[in-house]
Amino acid sequence: MTISAWLKSAISLLSKREIPSARLDAELILAHTLRKSRTWLHAHNDELIDIRHREIADARLDLRLDRVPIAYIIGHKEFYGRRFTVTTSTLIPRPESEAIIELLGTLPLRPGMKLVDVGTGSGCLGITAKLEHPELDVALLDIDKHALAVASKNATQHRLAVECLKSNLLAEYPYVADVILANLPYVDKEWNGSPELQHEPSRALYADDNGLSLIKQLIDQSANKLRSGGYILLEADLRQHHAMTYYAEQHGLSHIETRGLIALYQSS
Repeated sequence: MTISAWLKSAISLLSKREIPSARLDAELILAHTLRKSRTWLHAHNDELIDIRHREIADARLDLRLDRVPIAYIIGHKEFYGRRFTVTTSTLIPRPESEAIIELLGTLPLRPGMKLVDVGTGSGCLGITAKLEHPELDVALLDIDKHALAVASKNATQHRLAVECLKSNLLAEYPYVADVILANLPYVDKEWNGSPELQHEPSRALYADDNGLSLIKQLIDQSANKLRSGGYILLEADLRQHHAMTYYAEQHGLSHIETRGLIALYQSS
């Protein structure tokens, strides 16, 4: 089978499953299998695929047809223009989370400030923060040792020296932070989600109390772990922001700005 024939068949199968990114996913699967770029595929669409590579590509296509996210199939995801390794132990980085990095860049950051990424998962937030602001002292925290191993691997791949610490939110963090970033589980189990969500770690997605239980715990902990005048950037669904802001203000945090799903607070 030629490259063009395999892609045509794969795109048709994915489209029948109502996967909107059918063409992109088919190209990513085959490019990853052949260890070539998508551009290379288009330039060599008449080349034959050997049996071994076709079997691997077909197996990966079957996973995507079962709605396994493409990032888990190819093992990585782009975030803020950089590649991050992901596994089924980590949440897949979302484009909307990039607003945290944009908002971070508006803050009056100074050399030596301590930034902590709570519930780091793949480490994409904390690592990107360090890459964009190398003057910061960054720590990556997660309660899951497997996720933390992925974050450590990503830090190494990006040639960064950051602290990786197993911690229940901020409980084991030994310092007082100047900036806290957190994309914690905030999905209410009653919400309807895409089939792909079933393949991501539920521990990284769902939370009690209408999705706000862990965010509230973090806000409670920040009373002793966030420096006076420090900042906390939280991601949550827009329908949760009013309740989240009310809770934050009851605990000494002033709401400064909301940008998309991201809310910025400052401690008193």
